[in-house]
Amino acid sequence: MNTRTTACAALLALTAGLTACSSEGEPKTIRVTVTQTVTASSASETAKAAEKLLKLGTKADVTDDTTPDLRANVQALSYTQPVTNIEAPTDTQGGDIWAAADVKVCNAGTVDFGVSQFPWHLTYADGTNIEVTGSTGGDMPKPEFPMDRTIRSGNCARGKIAFPVPSSKRPERIVYEPEGATPVEWAIPQT
Repeated sequence: MNTRTTACAALLALTAGLTACSSEGEPKTIRVTVTQTVTASSASETAKAAEKLLKLGTKADVTDDTTPDLRANVQALSYTQPVTNIEAPTDTQGGDIWAAADVKVCNAGTVDFGVSQFPWHLTYADGTNIEVTGSTGGDMPKPEFPMDRTIRSGNCARGKIAFPVPSSKRPERIVYEPEGATPVEWAIPQT
């Protein structure tokens, strides 16, 4: 009981300090996000974390805390490994085959924003991440997701992103992690 009272008093003290005055004399609200680190200690906790992964095709809302009118809907629609009819990745790109994620980003707000392939990556069960190489054109999977395009309100961008992956294993997740937003993750079926 005493712990709960102390925690509530600390929260009230923290909340009371979040308002500051701007140069115009108007109060300015500062948003504070508190995170808690939790270490999985059992298989059931790991299973619960896996349940938070979205199924391919599921739409997720993404917002930017600094720009309230900037809102997007994102989807990882499918994952293909291997991608055929394409030259193998070079030694400097990593991986020995290509894989592709079919993804979609829609502008659900009133502010135009740019999209590219770089916020997307693949994650493996062992913690390995495969980033976008920046390779476009040629025999890359079509249609390609844009590398640098402005999306106006109500419009979408959709296409495939190629990743150089090892043929000996399959990634666990497709991750969308734009700067300033919470990552969104979709589970990749292991069959």
